[in-house]
Amino acid sequence: MKTQRVVSSGGVIFRTVNGQFEVALISRGKVWCLPKGLIEQGETTEETALREVKEETGLEGEIFKKIGEISYNFFRGKRYLKKVHFYLLKHIGGSVSNHDFEADRVKWFPISEAFQVLTYVNERRILRKAEEMLKRETNL
Repeated sequence: MKTQRVVSSGGVIFRTVNGQFEVALISRGKVWCLPKGLIEQGETTEETALREVKEETGLEGEIFKKIGEISYNFFRGKRYLKKVHFYLLKHIGGSVSNHDFEADRVKWFPISEAFQVLTYVNERRILRKAEEMLKRETNL
């Protein structure tokens, strides 16, 4: 069976509230996940991350650092191998009420709660790396 490769990009958008980091997650039905989407022709992975986070969460961010990548297989009529680039984004504006149709809900969570809510193990690993990056930075 032939495998089609697809590449996406997304982000962990964060803010600081009362000295604590919060991240925005999206839900699709019962699935809570990080915002991400396919790279459009001519876009860089960074541009896609900014666009997808804004579309799916209603939030604007600026790229702080690249977190890493995940890869996984899925089957939807045929087999796909998907690679997703993730970036850490600092929240600079927007509102979760302005998300698009791809997300049922968008909500800010303290990082400790986000780990419990995220559906996919590989996205929890990305969030763990993001948390480690944030803890190393003291001026955010």
